[in-house]
Amino acid sequence: MLSYIEKSGNNIALMTNKPKWTAAKIKALKGKQKITCLTAYDYTQARLVDDSEIELILVGDSLAMTVLGYENTLPVTMDEMLHHTRAVVRGVTSALVVADMPFMSYQVSTDQAMFNAGRFLKDAGAGAVKIEGGSERVPLVERLVANGIPVLGHIGLTPQSIKETGGYKIQGKTTEAAEKLIADAQSLCEAGVFAIVLECVPEELGKAITEAVSVPTIGIGAGRGCDGQILVIHDLLGMFTGKSPKLAKRYAELGDAMKKAFGQYRSEVQDGTFPGEDNIY
Repeated sequence: MLSYIEKSGNNIALMTNKPKWTAAKIKALKGKQKITCLTAYDYTQARLVDDSEIELILVGDSLAMTVLGYENTLPVTMDEMLHHTRAVVRGVTSALVVADMPFMSYQVSTDQAMFNAGRFLKDAGAGAVKIEGGSERVPLVERLVANGIPVLGHIGLTPQSIKETGGYKIQGKTTEAAEKLIADAQSLCEAGVFAIVLECVPEELGKAITEAVSVPTIGIGAGRGCDGQILVIHDLLGMFTGKSPKLAKRYAELGDAMKKAFGQYRSEVQDGTFPGEDNIY
């Protein structure tokens, strides 16, 4: 049910009585309900995800591959991330929009990171930013949070580090590696992150990390013990050809449906059945 109308410039947005999710509200869900998160990269996707009452939308640097056609996440730029974040924000009235800080937008210096993170909130309208890394990011997280910028942490498989790690591999398989990830999560929690993404870790470790921290964990290939789950929207919708990664579940096969529709359109144009009587003036 509509509760009021908000006018902003020349745009009139119909606001509903759905909750407006914030970093603080997401953090407060720890132990109360499972958190649902999806990526989105444009206005239409954001509208559909938001209408589905998903609590958190990540404008992931995965758009480098899903939208822009790069080989991995490393080439995507601040300008590209800002462009897509603005589009997503325009489509959202309820979900918390988190912007992924791209490679080399926060690693050079804390001052650089502060400036770039601030652009996501000030210029693009995001509600928080996500950064990859563990205890080495503690000073940065503390600085961002102290200046009013909510931070979503990300440990385990960190795609921006694939050149160093040697590819997309399960993390935390040894006792030493698992203990380090638990310590990283605790350090990030103490530094002030509102939640932590755990990517590609064994289920037992995902559960252990979840129990070791007071903020929600959001799993992607991290098992059933996490406080929430996130998927790349293209994986969920079956928009890629070939086999999906094990961590993903395909809830639809839109790629096949789209190709079928495109082929039917081509055939109807060529045989003259489109446009038909219903499509002409």
